[in-house]
Amino acid sequence: MTFRIGIAGASGYGGGELVRLVDGHPDMEAVVLAAGSQAGKRLGDVHPHLPGGDRMLQPLEPDAMADLDLVFLALPHGASAEPAMELLDRGVKVVDLGSDYRLHDPERYADAYGGEHPHPGQLGAWAYGLPELFGDDIAGADRVAVPGCFPTAVTLAVAPLVAAGMLEPEIVVTAVTGTSGAGRTSSEAFTFGAVDEGVRAYKVGEHRHRPEMEQAITEASGVSTSVVFTPHLVPMQRGILATCHARVTGDDVTVEALDDALAKAYSGAEFVEVTDGLPQTRWVVGSNRCQLAVRVDRTGTAIVLASIDNLVKGAAGQGVQCANLVLGLPEGAGLPLDGWMP
Repeated sequence: MTFRIGIAGASGYGGGELVRLVDGHPDMEAVVLAAGSQAGKRLGDVHPHLPGGDRMLQPLEPDAMADLDLVFLALPHGASAEPAMELLDRGVKVVDLGSDYRLHDPERYADAYGGEHPHPGQLGAWAYGLPELFGDDIAGADRVAVPGCFPTAVTLAVAPLVAAGMLEPEIVVTAVTGTSGAGRTSSEAFTFGAVDEGVRAYKVGEHRHRPEMEQAITEASGVSTSVVFTPHLVPMQRGILATCHARVTGDDVTVEALDDALAKAYSGAEFVEVTDGLPQTRWVVGSNRCQLAVRVDRTGTAIVLASIDNLVKGAAGQGVQCANLVLGLPEGAGLPLDGWMP
């Protein structure tokens, strides 16, 4: 059976990756490609690197998607809330790559986004789309909220170790990311002239992904967790490298024990690789993999590193991974394991 798929926000970076992945999927067909201001253009006008460029971008109209099996929403914050509910009312399954339904309570949402949610009763009703840790919730769900790119990397890195009682639940994270993380319609601060030959921190102490990290790690581990998070923009297109620090809980928590715990936690996870060497973003670009490695320094601090492609495992690839579970398909169907760079 081939599932009929819609992609809303197909003109953006994440939407373009969804088109690429769905077009190559053995059991999915991209029937409707929708966009906002780019509606009326051909796909090739906004994504000339993709085949099938004569396909037209349509306006986002839930009625036109009512006969689809599943719709991906790859929209800016705040733009998913209403069309998601309209699609669900029409019996269409929804995988939202945006941030509108990731958080599970109105107070945390208001803290992160500075306002009330238009559908507060829906917070907590959406499966959190991190399959390696919440796969049972995703399988068969009709609504999935795909995590943010930074929370994906950080939660995969530390949640199993906190759950095992091996790390103190106060986590300090420094992460670097490429410019595509800001989206296609980003500000002047993300242009080549503003980014090249420099590295800078941004949204220090106020990044919206911090509350999401705390929620995800707490729910995955069963331990109330706090996170200090500082992201840095670096002059590359794609990729995230997250460096997570936490004190180990005892002298018996060695690097070997931590490494074994990560390997055991992800023994059946197709897209998480625990490595002996230190991860690099170039090794995962283009793939749906997350690479993890752990070290312990002389102060008894564990250093857990995670690398992902922010547009694949951090967005579109993880969305397809979730959709596979929702539709009863093999979790890895249509998803790349190999990266683009040596």
